Amino acid sequence: MSNFIVGLTGGIGSGKTAVSDRFAKLGIGIVDADVIAREVVEPGTEALGKITAHFGESLLLDNGQLNRAALRQLIFTDASAKSWLESLLHPLIAHETLKQLGAIQSSYGIYVSPLLVESKQQGMCQKLVVVDVPESVQLERTMKRDSNEQTQVERIIASQATRKERLAAATDVIDNNTGFTDLDLQISRLHKQFLELAGTDK
Repeated sequence: MSNFIVGLTGGIGSGKTAVSDRFAKLGIGIVDADVIAREVVEPGTEALGKITAHFGESLLLDNGQLNRAALRQLIFTDASAKSWLESLLHPLIAHETLKQLGAIQSSYGIYVSPLLVESKQQGMCQKLVVVDVPESVQLERTMKRDSNEQTQVERIIASQATRKERLAAATDVIDNNTGFTDLDLQISRLHKQFLELAGTDK
């Protein structure tokens, strides 16, 4: 288990996965809140059964998987639905997160969460890295990636911490609007810094 955890966050479309994938290639253990959120609602899980009982079978895809896009649209237009879903999933996600963080074997670990600042989880991290891009880039990337309408992406952005709030909470910032070469250099510098802080610089 690593005692040095680096939080990694950023708004939707900022490129958190591109960053965490690069840390993973350096041998660093990654725990991703979005991956865990998908795991706890896999077919056959108790949580998925409760979701379909509450909202109906129409939220299932043909292969039995949860239709996450339909669910996302539902909870962004219905506050009570959002509250119900969070009360079901947040404890499950928190339990699995702590379990996976405890299993990290690398010198330090990375905890990736889009809502790390909003959920006040900085306390479980020794450092907080924010992946930063302008809001216009978030919009463009997310619309292209998820085929979402601009209004829906804007609602998601508005539901998250502001760019200013994330940057104020950050101990380190990765500028992900300057190309992959510069991104690799930034990550290399941070990797060396985190190894030193974790007590191993090799």
